[in-house]
Amino acid sequence: MLTEISVEPRHLIQPIFVTEGESLEPIPSLPGINRIPLSQLAAKCHELIKLGIHGIAPFPKIDENKKSADGVEAHNSNNLALRAIREVKQKCPEMVIFADIALDPYTTHGHDGILNSAKTDVDNDKTVAALVKMSVLTAQAGADFVAPSDMMDGRVNAIRKALDENNLTQTGILAYSAKFASAYYGPFRDAVGSTRKTGESLSKATYQINPANRRESIREAHLDQLEGADILMVKPAGIYLDIIRDVRESSARPIAAYQVSGEYAQIHAAAEKGWFNLKATRDESLLAIRRAGADLILTYFAEAFAKDRQ
Repeated sequence: MLTEISVEPRHLIQPIFVTEGESLEPIPSLPGINRIPLSQLAAKCHELIKLGIHGIAPFPKIDENKKSADGVEAHNSNNLALRAIREVKQKCPEMVIFADIALDPYTTHGHDGILNSAKTDVDNDKTVAALVKMSVLTAQAGADFVAPSDMMDGRVNAIRKALDENNLTQTGILAYSAKFASAYYGPFRDAVGSTRKTGESLSKATYQINPANRRESIREAHLDQLEGADILMVKPAGIYLDIIRDVRESSARPIAAYQVSGEYAQIHAAAEKGWFNLKATRDESLLAIRRAGADLILTYFAEAFAKDRQ
């Protein structure tokens, strides 16, 4: 009777990796998670709805032959991501789609934007222009929310303006507002195929937040709110609970948090060694994120958590 915080399936958003293939593709670094063929996507969404999960965040695994330095495949109106959105909205319209807006699945270099002429950093303004075009196409395909995850300056304002000008006023923006240059993203990059083939680490420190900077994260979230973001997100979640609380206390907007692939993978890895109980640790980790102030959690545990609640 005195429990203050709860985690329910309605609080969770399931990230989904979509592929062009015809069969499920297991992701070794994400135990229990598969890339799902486009042909099976709607059926998966119906399963999630029955479990009480009403939101997905789809991420495409783009064919290497379609990638380029400028990620122009993101502007192909018939690309995998847009076909996935249309498929879900046609066959499972009640599912809420939070569609990723970033170029890293489409670029040969794996960065979230277009590189500058010296190939030393991401060009902020060129990237914003590309993200705006991508956002309009994504909203037109039927996404309920566009979710810019790139951390370019000014992109929320530019996207909101473009959506409104194209009569897409009902499309919301879930902004990755406090996204840190974290070491916890490795399994995700494997899943979408943006890992560098040389094996060297891909640094995005020039545009994602320094993990040491608490005040900067609050400032970034405040700017996104002023520019028109409907939901503010902190990523990663579990090791940035203080940031979730900071953003919660500084904003009346809904707050989302992304329990990222590395967080999911390390819980599974330790549980596989028998060092602790998987379900108990999973549930405690989600409860901590909710307790810190998150209204919504993007987590790879969503489906499994919901099944255990039935």
